[in-house]
Amino acid sequence: MKKKKREDEYLNTMSKDPNNWKGPFYVNRKDPRLVVPKYNPQRGYTFNFASPYAYIVIIAVILIMVAASYLK
Repeated sequence: MKKKKREDEYLNTMSKDPNNWKGPFYVNRKDPRLVVPKYNPQRGYTFNFASPYAYIVIIAVILIMVAASYLK
């Protein structure tokens, strides 16, 4: 239990580090999470753009939206 809490705290400090933010984009290869809290956590979540899975998810969402518009 303590290990999980310590790991969560470590990951949260990574997302609060201004060096990991490139404008509005979070980019950190050391962070294994796909979705991270924004610099101001009250504003929601964003993708970790250092993860290739972020681009796969974004492309999948766009393809679903395009397919839905054609099937309409």
